[in-house]
Amino acid sequence: MRRASMLGMGLLLGLGSAMFATAAMAAIPKNIAAAVADGARPEGDKARDAERKPAECLAFAGLKPGESVIELAPGKGYYTRLLSAATGPGGKLLVIASPKRPDAPADAPAPSAPIHALAADAHYKNITVSEQRALELSLPADSADLVWTSLNYHDFHNVKDLDVVKLDREVLKALKPGGVYLVIDHAAEAGSGFRDTNTLHRVDAEAVKKEVESAGFKYEGASEALRNKEDAHTAKVFDSSVQGHTDQFILKFRKPK
Repeated sequence: MRRASMLGMGLLLGLGSAMFATAAMAAIPKNIAAAVADGARPEGDKARDAERKPAECLAFAGLKPGESVIELAPGKGYYTRLLSAATGPGGKLLVIASPKRPDAPADAPAPSAPIHALAADAHYKNITVSEQRALELSLPADSADLVWTSLNYHDFHNVKDLDVVKLDREVLKALKPGGVYLVIDHAAEAGSGFRDTNTLHRVDAEAVKKEVESAGFKYEGASEALRNKEDAHTAKVFDSSVQGHTDQFILKFRKPK
């Protein structure tokens, strides 16, 4: 009798887990699920999905098909591909990429080269690339439903002479009323402010929150999808002990209507 009871309990627990997993999958909108499953994505990008959890991040941002998005500092395009696919043919993605430094070797590739290659691919035909330095950022007013930046905000504080609040105000200007500013970054020790942006490439979430709010945004909330309690916040994000699985925060801000 006891064995039957235990088996019954195990079955209920199994069903509960399955129902939870199904509910979690159902919470991901179809356009985002399709973007993550897109066969055009490189295998290297797909291999990072377990740690970067792009479906959860994009769903938290509330990205819908047909929306206009601006991506700041795209790197090699991990999220560029996803944002392009999730917005679909009716959407627009403006990617702000860094131009080649004037002192760079003539044969050195421009940082924007991977993004220009994506924009030239018919699969990502809703992408437009604009090469701009952060110091001179200029975005079209009231043009975007979402401005997205991932693992870059700390580096804004490492750009000499850059007024980051001014940059945030440019983002505010670019968003439509009610538009979303989504910031993902490596978490620093609580209370450390901007102390570790250049040394550990981390930033205190609360400091980011207050800074973005000071630019006129309304803080809407945070997602725990990328939190890692095992990260002590003391190692550089490129250290092998934490690289790829740092504790990260996801902050969502909205432009007041």
